[in-house]
Parts: sequence; structure tokens; C-alpha cells
Amino acid sequence: MTWKGFWEGIASLFEDFLFIPYDALMKLELDSWWLANIVSWIFLLIGAAAFIYWLGKLRDFNENTEVTYTYDENP
Repeated sequence: MTWKGFWEGIASLFEDFLFIPYDALMKLELDSWWLANIVSWIFLLIGAAAFIYWLGKLRDFNENTEVTYTYDENP
């Protein structure tokens, strides 16, 4: 096996198997733009929900008045 064969195998993996969902979306876009872009809207909603959750956790951390360090303040 040569390096060329190795890289061609990786290219074949992506082109023949891993890009199948993207090829389906590409063909779907020719029929219906709205259906093809629902995937993008779903990802945007998931990202917005994760961002809101993250901001809530940051607020909780910021409002926490518990002392969590272990060193002595006044040696």
C-alpha cells in the first residue's frame, strides 16, 4: 500500500459514504428550497438553545458567593 492509495481510500470514504446526506440535501434543494434549509434552521435553534443555557450557567457561576479556593488568604 502506497501513500497515494491511502489518501485515495480516505477520499473514497468521504465521497462515497460520508457525503451521502449532503448529496441528498443538494438534490432536495432543486425541488424545495424550504425543505432543504430546515436542517440549517434546526442547527440554528439548537445553537441558540445551547447559547442561552451557557449564559444561564455563567450567570449562576457569577452569582455564586461560595468560597471555593483552598489557599490561606492571610498567611
